[in-house]
Amino acid sequence: MINNIKNNIESPEQLEKLYRSNKKSFKKAFFDVYDEISDYKISYFWKIRLEFKKLTENENISYLIIICIITGFLIKIPQIFDIDLKDFFFYRKNIASIIFLGLSSYFYSTKNFFNAKQFLISIFLFLISVIYINYLPSDNSSNSIDLVYIHFPLLMWSLYGLIFIGFDKKNQMKRIDYIKYNGDLVILISIILTAGSVLTGITFALFSTIKINISKFYFDYIVIFGLVSSPIVASYIILNYKSVINKIAPIIAKIFSPLVLITLVIYLINMLLTDRNPYEDRDFLIIFNIMLLGVMGIIIFSISERSTNNKQKFSEIILFMLSIVSIIINLIALSAILYRMEKFGFTPNRIAVLGSNLLIFGNLILIMIDLYKVNFKDQKIKNLEINLAKYLPIYTIWTIFVIFILPFLFNFK
Repeated sequence: MINNIKNNIESPEQLEKLYRSNKKSFKKAFFDVYDEISDYKISYFWKIRLEFKKLTENENISYLIIICIITGFLIKIPQIFDIDLKDFFFYRKNIASIIFLGLSSYFYSTKNFFNAKQFLISIFLFLISVIYINYLPSDNSSNSIDLVYIHFPLLMWSLYGLIFIGFDKKNQMKRIDYIKYNGDLVILISIILTAGSVLTGITFALFSTIKINISKFYFDYIVIFGLVSSPIVASYIILNYKSVINKIAPIIAKIFSPLVLITLVIYLINMLLTDRNPYEDRDFLIIFNIMLLGVMGIIIFSISERSTNNKQKFSEIILFMLSIVSIIINLIALSAILYRMEKFGFTPNRIAVLGSNLLIFGNLILIMIDLYKVNFKDQKIKNLEINLAKYLPIYTIWTIFVIFILPFLFNFK
């Protein structure tokens, strides 16, 4: 069989005949000789064909249930091993790694091809990250360590992104798919949690009629397991029922973009009429920045969903105007941060916020320029998506700086 494959490698018809004559023998012989014939394009086609294994619905659900149970078990570690949450910030340190470990595990379980090298790299990066954050001092008074806790989910998100794109860092289209996936994930998680809240209310009401209080058991096991499992369940729906989410996401993006634009304009006008401002009010500045991050996420999500549909001028104009308003908000936040740094000096928090705002500002400027070209220069919105994908690693680099370098610069204070 090996000689037959080598002799007919340039004849698709003969290869097909050989395969159908004895599938098991052909498969074994093909992989035995693959290194010798790998230069032929048709070899790659046959490699994919022979390695391909489509999971059945039952297998998919089985993996889903097992991974959700394991993820729930990891969340319950403090109760199982009686860990004092006051002395050791278990959830602040580990909640992100547990959730993204569950997502990564499920994603690996659905892959048609198992790449041992990528799998080992993933485990290594997860272990290094988890060990690092758990060895940090559990100190409420350390701003630099608090920043690590805040940015650690972004690091896990970046690692999960690498797994999602198959470590193919040069492929911009895979990054675009990851952006779309995250938008769909947020929508589905929101729907799942809303449905879960309704179910919880109904369950409590039913058991209260027979005088049984199940609140402690329900929250300790059902609610906690449901919360950590919701991203995994949402991923299952996205991967297996794409047609459903492809109908929902564009509608959400189309509705929310103009609403967010109107809200922001009204907010800015009212901010000018009140005596509160981000220059003197630290809490107001924090809320201001959270709002900016949320708007930035909505813009990126709306752009990614727009590219999957036909050109719609109104939606693209709304996005262009939203990017301009977001830049105005960003400039106000940046000027407030610089003012407070000049007045009160450098701190880990101010450096982290300044760096994040500068990154967002740069991203918004590029988005605005591309949206201008889309609306007035007939540029395709796909080019904007590619530019968004190119910018993602910059956020990851900044996250690594805040987590692994900034605490040492300030001696963990």
